[in-house]
Amino acid sequence: MQNPETRPATLAGLAYKNHGDLDYEMTELAELARANNLDPVATLTQKTDRPDPGTYFGKGKVEELAAAVQSYEVDLIVTNDELSPSQIRNLEKRTQATVVDRTGLILDIFAQRAQTKQAKLQVQLARLQYQLPRLRTSMSVSLDQQTGAGGGGFTSRGSGETQLEESRRRITSEMVHIRHELADIESGAQTRSAQRHDSGLPSVALVGYTNAGKSTLMNQLLSRFGVGAQADQSKQVFEKNMLFATLNTTVRQLTLPDKKQFLLSDTVGFVSKLPHDLVAAFQSTLAEAAQADLLLQVVDISDPNYQKMMATTQSTLEKIGVTGRPMITVYNKADLADVPYPTVDGQESITISAKDLKSQDELLGLIKKAIFPDVQVVDLFVPFSENKVVAQLAAHHTFLDEEYSEDGTSLKVELTGEEVPQYEKFIQK
Repeated sequence: MQNPETRPATLAGLAYKNHGDLDYEMTELAELARANNLDPVATLTQKTDRPDPGTYFGKGKVEELAAAVQSYEVDLIVTNDELSPSQIRNLEKRTQATVVDRTGLILDIFAQRAQTKQAKLQVQLARLQYQLPRLRTSMSVSLDQQTGAGGGGFTSRGSGETQLEESRRRITSEMVHIRHELADIESGAQTRSAQRHDSGLPSVALVGYTNAGKSTLMNQLLSRFGVGAQADQSKQVFEKNMLFATLNTTVRQLTLPDKKQFLLSDTVGFVSKLPHDLVAAFQSTLAEAAQADLLLQVVDISDPNYQKMMATTQSTLEKIGVTGRPMITVYNKADLADVPYPTVDGQESITISAKDLKSQDELLGLIKKAIFPDVQVVDLFVPFSENKVVAQLAAHHTFLDEEYSEDGTSLKVELTGEEVPQYEKFIQK
């Protein structure tokens, strides 16, 4: 039975020379459609040497699409690739259905998911950039609905009265205004980011495919090691089994039992064929990943397409200029994949279940080795006359051993390479 809250749609995809894995992309397109409250009732694909310049699909497939629209009583077709304005126009004319391409679909999902002012403005800017070349005189454009930051999109489009040139001027003006607002917000974000990095704490960024479990992992670690109020439920990041559950980057400070501290950030998830304008719009949001000392690529190992998802993550990171950063691959959801966990493979790979405490501890062990590579265990003797040194060390370290004598305190403690010179005169050779 059709869910009354969803809208039925037909999915259509094309495989041509040098195209990717169409079966995988169509599976993903169906998930994207469901994430936007659409019900994929039919899927049509075609193999060809190259897309048709006028209708993208060949004549026979266009006729088949028109027949599917009638047969399944749908009024919406979602295509796997981004189409030109003329291709959309021609397909709509021949199928008598609304045509939305993959880019439009993703932009609409992002518009519905955006919560913070920055995320709303970023999505709004990307949508306006997408809409601008698609305006036409025969098109009714309602800027209140089409450019609203809160969503709406093709699932609730209404009629409007603006003409082509007026629409272009208004959209261009709106884009300029949004860029100015974003510049102000991003300036403040850059200041806060610089302050975090000036704190001297190492930074770790969670990256990966959407719905791989990044937010779940962050919340699990935050509940155990969050600093002060950050461990509180209200400070955790939103998590849900859905694509693009969170769009904003969240940064939290963690303090481990040995008092080592680092910053952990959760970033927006990736998906294949992420629209270029959207990637550009979220460039500043992803800056935390670009500046991180360590990346954790979280992978849903229970998904049969996880290797393709890893390739998409790598490609997207390269697009936003995140290259050459140390990375640990975290194969998550091992409990759903029926594989052993936690298992560590060298220093750069681990298989876990995010909610498993032993998995978390094993992962933290790898993280510590990566971001505190020069830590060494030293023996110190601190005279009672300089007892403030003991207090200073105790504030940031957990002592591995501590003994008192008549003259002072003997300590065994882990120090970083930067700290060793500071306590050189107390080190026992």
